[in-house]
Amino acid sequence: MKNKISLIIILLFSGLCLSQQKITWNDLSKVNFTDKYFPDYDEYYMYPTFLSSVKVLAGKQITITGYFLNIAPEENLYILSKTPMSSCFFCGQGDPNTVIEVQFKNPPHFKTDAIVSLTGTLTLNRDDVEHFIFILKNSNGQLVN
Repeated sequence: MKNKISLIIILLFSGLCLSQQKITWNDLSKVNFTDKYFPDYDEYYMYPTFLSSVKVLAGKQITITGYFLNIAPEENLYILSKTPMSSCFFCGQGDPNTVIEVQFKNPPHFKTDAIVSLTGTLTLNRDDVEHFIFILKNSNGQLVN
């Protein structure tokens, strides 16, 4: 009997360890930016410093809800945004920490500005200016009703 109870407890805790963590855009807001010169591009870019509450999310499987931006599906360029396309980071109405580059296992057929909930592994990017500061890898998702 003790073995069965122990096994049940272990299975319950292992399931919790493997599940994704649901986060909000506020969880990703803890980033400071400074201008940094990148000689390869002869440009200054906003260089992120992630605070500890964001650093702990690196490499974790997370779920976040936002607006889907179907930027260039032929190039596999998809974005999850805190705000709709008309007021997103690219229109000068937000910071770089209000968008996430999304890399899908199998790209979905969501329309731009659809509200979706995406799950994937969060990567923090400081140095590759050709990618966003947040990247959601091996992602999948669903429409939010």
